[in-house]
Amino acid sequence: MSDEPPRQLTLARLRELGLQPDRDLGQHFLLDDNVLRVIDRLADLRPEDVVLEVGAGLGVLTAHLAPQVAHVHAIEIDRRLEEALQRSVGGLPNVELHWGDAARMPLGELRPEVTAFVANLPYHVAAPLILDSIDGLPHCERWCVLIQREVADRLVATPDTPAYGGPSVLRALALEPTGRHLVSRRVFIPQPNVDSTLIAFRRRDDWPGLAGDWGRIKRTVAASFSHRRKTLPNSLTLAGWAGRPEVEAAIRAASIDPRLRAEALEPADFVRLARVGP
Repeated sequence: MSDEPPRQLTLARLRELGLQPDRDLGQHFLLDDNVLRVIDRLADLRPEDVVLEVGAGLGVLTAHLAPQVAHVHAIEIDRRLEEALQRSVGGLPNVELHWGDAARMPLGELRPEVTAFVANLPYHVAAPLILDSIDGLPHCERWCVLIQREVADRLVATPDTPAYGGPSVLRALALEPTGRHLVSRRVFIPQPNVDSTLIAFRRRDDWPGLAGDWGRIKRTVAASFSHRRKTLPNSLTLAGWAGRPEVEAAIRAASIDPRLRAEALEPADFVRLARVGP
């Protein structure tokens, strides 16, 4: 990789290749090498790690990660960036480029298997990719992702707060926050309309106890929040989780107050409900 910091490298690559970032793909290229240093601190990477990077862009982060780990799977959907990526990482033997939409790829089939997820994620796919990776990347132990601040707030929200919802519950059950750093919108090109957050997680030690029930837990959480202004029995019934008698019986068996809405429940409540439900 060039010794130039991201600002000079990014702007030079875009100018040389006559490229404009594609807003429809959520492209916001990083310009500040200080953010790379924060990623180094929060990602907690090890020499044996296999990193997944979604949205490789111009390869600035890819090339920064490669010397630190055993392997980097770099995914990029925009073929216009192929020459830029080749200039940045084409000579790095431990970087493997994958072309396509990460949201449609069987990421769990990547070999070697992913142990860390480090990426500047496109805003419109950030939350689904993080949540899907919980069970989709079973060997992944650490996450360090640059995402929209609002998405980060939802992921770490607690019960009875406006941002609390399905993503908050699933994240809380599987991933423990290990660090967070606010990133200004001014360090990207093009400049987005919102600020971003670099946020890190590690997989919870008790995850293996939930893995076998994860599909049922996800369905239960989705149904519970599907009509979030209604009480839990009404939301579950309207979502088709079960018939009304079965819903009421499950809520009683899970020791949950039927007068509550989903937003008032603790993450552990959803686990009990999923295990006694249909």
